[in-house]
Order: sequence, then structure tokens, then C-alpha cells
Amino acid sequence: MDKKLEKISFAGALVTLGIVYGDIGTSPLYVMNALIGDAGKMGNISPDYVIGSISLIFWTLMIITTLKYVVIAMQADNKREGGIFALYALVRKNSKWLIWPALIGGAAILADGTLTPAVTVTSAIEGLKKQHLGPVVFSNSQHNVLIITTVVLLVLFMIQRFGTGVIGKSFGPVMIFWFGFLAVFGIVNLINYPMILKAISPYYAIKILFSPVNKVGIFILGSVFLATTGAEALYSDMGHVGRKNIYATWPLVYGALFLNYLGQGAWVINHAQDDAFKRMSDINPFYEMLPGHWRLFGFVVATLAAIIASQALITGSYTLVDEAIGLKFLPRLVVKHPSNVKNQIYIANVNWILCAVTLGVVWYFQSSQHMEAAYGLAITVTMLMTTVLLSEFLTTKLNRPLALTIATFFGAIETIFLVASLVKFIHGGYLTLLIMLAILYVMWVWYFGNKRREHYERASEYVSLLDYRDQLAELSADEQIPLFTTNLVYMTKIKGNYHIKRNTMYSILDKDPKRAKVYWFVTVNETNVPYESNYTVDMLGTKNIVNVQLYLGFRKDQSVGVYLHQIVDNLVEQGVLEPQVPKYSTMKNRKVGGFKFVIINEQPADLVVSDQLKALDKRLIGGRIYLQNITASPVKWYGLEFSNVVEESTPLFIARRKDEYLVQRGIIHAVGDRQSKHHEL
Repeated sequence: MDKKLEKISFAGALVTLGIVYGDIGTSPLYVMNALIGDAGKMGNISPDYVIGSISLIFWTLMIITTLKYVVIAMQADNKREGGIFALYALVRKNSKWLIWPALIGGAAILADGTLTPAVTVTSAIEGLKKQHLGPVVFSNSQHNVLIITTVVLLVLFMIQRFGTGVIGKSFGPVMIFWFGFLAVFGIVNLINYPMILKAISPYYAIKILFSPVNKVGIFILGSVFLATTGAEALYSDMGHVGRKNIYATWPLVYGALFLNYLGQGAWVINHAQDDAFKRMSDINPFYEMLPGHWRLFGFVVATLAAIIASQALITGSYTLVDEAIGLKFLPRLVVKHPSNVKNQIYIANVNWILCAVTLGVVWYFQSSQHMEAAYGLAITVTMLMTTVLLSEFLTTKLNRPLALTIATFFGAIETIFLVASLVKFIHGGYLTLLIMLAILYVMWVWYFGNKRREHYERASEYVSLLDYRDQLAELSADEQIPLFTTNLVYMTKIKGNYHIKRNTMYSILDKDPKRAKVYWFVTVNETNVPYESNYTVDMLGTKNIVNVQLYLGFRKDQSVGVYLHQIVDNLVEQGVLEPQVPKYSTMKNRKVGGFKFVIINEQPADLVVSDQLKALDKRLIGGRIYLQNITASPVKWYGLEFSNVVEESTPLFIARRKDEYLVQRGIIHAVGDRQSKHHEL
């Protein structure tokens, strides 16, 4: 993390406002609209209903966002990173079953992240309807809203590659203005009905759940919950801005949000029985409470804030996916660092998948009111899973009874929210659930496919490179075999005691022996220093086997071919390697011969005995290898686009067992043409 962000500063607070609070900060655009929808229409709304609803919002933000996430969960950081995967990494040693809440919660928050940009941007753009811009009057057409929303979202996803630091500095000032705008117009409307301040009392929050003025009962919490959906993203983005900057800015954000909800509530109470509004069920108090000459300006600011809301989830998704890759929940993807801050990343695959799904959601639901029906269901699942993992973390800091009491308190509240949100399933929540299950399926296949493969291959997957030194030396000197290349390079990880994957040696020795003058085994290690580049060389007591450990900073290009040529030059100058002067070359004084890089793609075939594997294990292992072969091409990952690369397939080395039913029917001898007796094995 940038050291500047470890301390409270104006610059740090500015970036925090620009990155963290977009999602939760734009909830005033749609929460009150959802609550009006629960009442049926404006004419059904009473002061008690509004005061009780806002009281529920206030205490939901207090208990879930402030107490659980800001005060407690943010203590559970993994190398200053937050989020459900970071939390899992802290507690996974406690019990194996904790993998399930981590997978389910991670899939749920990634799924809900596709709805956040859709619902926030659409709800903001809808404020443009019937607005006057000089002589221009915008139509009431929802189709125009969808087109503008699509353009805005496309631009947003296109600028992600520039990095969250740049975006945060650009959006920070806008968010300062946004929260000031919320607070000011909240107060302007609040003074017209000061009794709304009673909502601070928890009495009214409890009362409304059982009051006859609340027609939907406990299910009102499904709409109230929309006010706190950004809490999980706030925790996930902790690594981008620092814990202390969130501590410093959250009280201001909380205050601005609550003041705006109070102002909207006061406006609804004062206008619920107006002839112009009392029959309406789809009305946005945020825009309606603004004076006429301020509405267009409010639309512009709200749209910018909605873009920032989308940004919060997008950057949070990058962090979650990066952590998931590190935990082996997801296949390897190319992670880029657009700035010198390690925690600020960009993953192109994630960006464009989110873009496609988000635009699909926009055009499928057509309006923000329909999106609200699906919004928030998956995030309640994430919050419950976070609570489960948090209970394990708390047991390491507190005594177990107290830890379980805290977890039970939050779990009970979130379970009620989940039950209340289930009513959304038939109104669109099913789509979020389908997206969540698709992500969960990929995680399940990747993680457990690897576990099942390790189960079958544990005994034979790795071999010691030391055991093959003599064979490699003999092969290198065997002139009866055509020279494959001067330098044969395998990008592979060498573990302790020189253990290497068996398929590497299989590729060299068994698949038409590959004769080379020098065999290179290169391991790339990423470091925390942005532009670090150094290496170690281990010759294993030979002249033609080289174990290279390459250490590259997270901002350094992984152009392995370039580095390897330089390493060979150095080793030749030092007398460690013999000169490799090529007979033909366009370069004078060239001392380095040719290179071939071999990329191995594993295939679940050939050496896999079909009846040795259970059907589920076959599906998991095969699915994992399929994902491995379609993601993050090693050629691109290692910067080998302009190198001589050979890709080949090797089988999985799963230990074979003898077939006890195999019967020898006989042997035909060349002499005497006799047949042996039958033998059974």
C-alpha cells in the first residue's frame, strides 16, 4: 500500500471519497422510491410509515455498515487488504469447511456487482426525463434513457485501464460536492417537517415492522437493505485507500446520507396527499424535492455520483478476483498495475465480463424500478458469509463465547434481511442468483478440481531434477539425436529439494527426446517493489542445467526472453557457460545461441485409467484443465509473443493400478509355434 494512504491526510481522504463511497453514497437515488413502491402509492403513505422507514435506514447503517464493517470487520485485514477473500485467508487454517462461506460469499458479491452499475446509473439518468435545457425539453422515453446509460457505462469501463489512483483523484472532488449537495438539500426540506428527526430513535424502527400502516410487514427490510449494500464494497476497497482514511471520512458520509433521507422523508410526508402525487407509485423523491431550477443540476451531479458508485464495485471486483487467484479459487488472469501502488490493479478479463453482464442487465430489466426488485438479494448472502468467517476471526482475538455472541447478533439481523429479500426472487432476484451460481460453479471446479487432481497425483506428480542430471548430460552430448535447439527453456516452478513437475521431464525425455546444449528451468517470482529485477542461478553442479529464479517487481514487464538473453550473456562472460557463437547471424560478436520455449498444456487423458476415477472427480479435473487452457495464455503472461515457442500436450500423471480382471490368453512362441497355458492376473 502507498505509505501516504497509511496516514490520515486530505489527499488520502480525497481518494477515499472517490473510490470507496460511490455505491453506498448513491443509495438516496432509489431507496425511498422502493419504499414508496412497498406502500403501493403515495396516497397510502402516513407520517408514521415514513418516520419508521427512515429509522430503519438509520439503524441499518449504524449496525451493519458502521458497527460490523467499519468498526469490526476492518480490523480483519490481510496485509492491509480487506474483503471476504482476505478474511478467509486469515482464518482458513481454523477449519476446512470455511472454504464454503468464502466461495459462496465471493461469488455473491461479484454477482451483485453487475447490478450496482446498472441500477445506479439508470436511476440517475432517469432524472433527465422531462427536464428543460434551455429550449431543449428531454422526452419521457425510457428507450433514450437506456441508450444514454449504455454510453455512460461503456465509457466508464473503458477508462478503468488508467488505474484507480487517477480515477480516485478525479472523482474525489465530485464526491465532496455530492455529499455536500445531499446534506444541504436534505436540510432544506427537513426544516419543513422537523418532526422527522424522531427517526433517530430505534423505537420507531421496531414499531414500523409491526404497524398496520406497513402493508408488507417484515418484507419492508428488503427495500431498507438497499441503503447499506455498499458496506461490503467499502470493506473490499480498504486496500486501495487505507483503514484510517475510511475512519476519518465515514462519519461525514453517514451524516450526509442520513440528512438526505430525512429531507426526502419530510418531502414525502408534506406531499403524499397532493393531487399531483397521491396516485403515483413510481416516483423519485430525490429529484422531486429539489427546487425546479436545481433539478437539472441535480441530475448532472447524481449521474457523476452514479458513475463513482459503479467504480466502487468495479475496483472491489478487481481486488476480489486478484485475491481469489492467489487463493486458487479462480484461474490465473493477467493482472496489470496502472500505477506504482501495488494494491491498485486492473484485470481486463474481469472488466469486460462485468461490462457485458451489466449492459445485459440494463437492457433486460429496462428500468431502475425493475432492477431494484433484483438488487440486494445476493449481497445479503455475502454479508451472512462474511459474518461466518468473521466469527472465526474474532475467536482468535476474543474469548469464544463473546465472539460467537457478536457473530450471532449480526447473523440474526442479516438472516432477517435475507428472508425479507427473498420476496425479490420472482421479481428479478433469480437473475442475480443465476449469475452467482455461474461464478460459484467456476470457483468450485477450479478449486476442487485441483484438490482432486492432487489427491490422485500426490505420489507421482513431482520428481527431483537431481535424479535426471546424468540423463540430461548424456542427451546433450548424444549427436545421434538431432539438435532441437541451443537453449531449451521451460517455464516451471522448482520447489524445495529441486522438485519439479514430472510432465516437464516427460516432455524432454519421453516425447521424442529434445537434445539441447543447455536446459533452462525458469521460475518467475513477483515481488512487492514496483520495478525490482534480479535473479539467482543454480547450475546443479553441471555445465548444461540451469535453475533460474527470476524476481520481478509487480510493475515490471515479464519479458522473460529479454531477461534470459541478458542472463546468458552474463554467464558466458563469467565463464559459467561456454560461448554459444552461432554459425550464422546478422549481429556481430553474438555469443548467445537460439532459444526455444516449451509451453505444456496438460490433458486429462492417456495415462488416466478411466475406472480409477469417480465420475465427479473426472468432471472436476477435466473442467479445471479446460479452464487452465483457455485463460491467461502463458505466451502472453511471460511476454513470449515474439519468441520461438512450442506448445505441446502432456497427460496427467495419475498413478495407475493393476486390473485384477485382466486375463492372459496365451503367448505364441516363434520356435515350435507353441501356445502357453492361460494365466490369470
